Amino acid sequence: MSREHEWVDEEAGPVVRPYAVARGRTQPTSAAVDLLATVVSTGLPAPAKAELSVPHRRLLSSVAGQARPVVEVASELGLPVGVIRVLLGDLLEHGLVTVRPPRDKTASPSESLLREVINGLRAL
Repeated sequence: MSREHEWVDEEAGPVVRPYAVARGRTQPTSAAVDLLATVVSTGLPAPAKAELSVPHRRLLSSVAGQARPVVEVASELGLPVGVIRVLLGDLLEHGLVTVRPPRDKTASPSESLLREVINGLRAL
């Protein structure tokens, strides 16, 4: 087998290593890009200085118009979460996405409160 076909999968096409997609970077530029954070496009045009790759653009179109968790976007695009976090950090720097941190569990209502609400609704 020639080396030309070593990195090609008939079904998937050319195989690219994840670190190549993230240009060798392993850490996002912003700590706000948490695994469970929610991401949505701002709808702003990309600045002229922004060097957006095809994965950047695919990610941007994936979060256009609806807020989505980082892990869901990674699954849809078929890229590791670490790569998605790096790419999102780039988009965040250019103001192309907004990242909302995951909801704080302490801000969620307790199970007992939810049961009281359900029982109250049943009583109606």
